Formats: sequence, C-alpha cells, structure tokens
Amino acid sequence: MNLPNKLTLSRLLATPVFVFLLSVNFTGNFFIALILFLLAMLTDYIDGSLARSWGEVTVLGQLLDPLADKILISSAFIMFVGLKEIQLPAWLVIIIVSREFAITGLRLLAAGRGKIIPAGRWGKHKTISQVIAVSAVLTYLCLLYDPSFDKEYYRNLVIILVGITTAFTFTSGCYYIIKNMGVLRDSADADQGGGEDKLNEQAKTG
Repeated sequence: MNLPNKLTLSRLLATPVFVFLLSVNFTGNFFIALILFLLAMLTDYIDGSLARSWGEVTVLGQLLDPLADKILISSAFIMFVGLKEIQLPAWLVIIIVSREFAITGLRLLAAGRGKIIPAGRWGKHKTISQVIAVSAVLTYLCLLYDPSFDKEYYRNLVIILVGITTAFTFTSGCYYIIKNMGVLRDSADADQGGGEDKLNEQAKTG
C-alpha cells in the first residue's frame, strides 16, 4: 500500500477515536475532537496531492478516499444529533447521511461494472462545505463554557450553516445520480438480461 492510501486509511482509523471524544465528557474533549478532525481532513488534501504528483493514483485510492470522508463526516453529524449541547435537527442529518450512502452505493455499483466514479468538482465542494459545518459545530461546542458566549444566537447560526450544507449536499447528490444515470441503466439492463437468461435456462431444462 502506497503512502497516499495509508493517509486515507488513517482517516478511517481516526473515526472511532473521534466518535469516542464526542461521546465522553471531560475538559477539552471537544477541542481535541476539533483538532483531530482538522488533521484528519488535512490528510484528505495531502493524500490526493501526493497521489497525483507521484503518479500513484490507484483504483483502491479512488474508492477509499471518498468513502473515508463520508464515514468520518457522517459519524460527526450523527453524533451531533444526540449531543444535548447542540442537538442538530435529525432530519438535516438524515438527508446528509442518506445522500452519502446513496452515492457510495452508486460508486460500488459502478465498480462492480468495472467503472470507477472518482470524486468530482461538485463532490469536492460538498466535502468542503461539510468540513466547514462540522468545524463550526465543534468550535461552538468548544466555546460553550465561556460565560460571555451567546449560546442561543450562535447555535441558530450553526444550524443555519448546517442547513445550507444539507441543501448543497442534496443538490450535489442529485447531480451525481443524473450524471451517472448510465451506470444505473446498465445495471438494470444486466439484471434484466440475467433474469431472462435464467428463465430461458429453466425452460430448456424443463
């Protein structure tokens, strides 16, 4: 495994540590979670840059890189729903996570047909918006214990930001599905063809 893929893998390994930091309560846990998240997302930039500059772009990397992002970011949003300090509206997170699973399923479907769907410009902008939103939530959580901090005002701002991110995430998901509709059609045709072949085989043996 080359270095860019190892960096991608490190993001996956950081996810359970990140989730743990959000699920416990000790002084500085949110700050540590913020630093870990930013470092993990920094590897997203580094691994892609290294892979392209070194000519080490691999099929594994093209599949693993967006998957690692989705798992880490989706885990963050899911945890935010249950945190009493922020309590993000669940419906926003459901839209984000559903979109991520749908696009991951599309990528796996395409990979099964021998086609790789790499992260495009829309996907990269979507990831940037999600990183900003998650970082904003974590920063809000870090500042909660400042007596002068206006919790309600900034919580509303954070939720508006997450709402904008949700809209962008949903729109980019629709774009990906429309752009790669051919993969879905090919899969449906293959499944239909496989079913017809099976029926013909049964008719012959019957």
